[in-house]
Amino acid sequence: MAENEKAKAKTEQAKGKVKETLGRAVGNERLTAEGKAEQSKGDARQAKEKTKDAFRH
Repeated sequence: MAENEKAKAKTEQAKGKVKETLGRAVGNERLTAEGKAEQSKGDARQAKEKTKDAFRH
């Protein structure tokens, strides 16, 4: 299950980066903000998984 959560985190980060880049390219501030938010969500999920891993070992 942890691997699934890690994959979700990476996916969210990647999707967020694409949205942010696309938003900047077309000048859409809302899309840029959504991308940043999605990246942050992925970062938080990844940090949570790293914390779990640290306590498992």
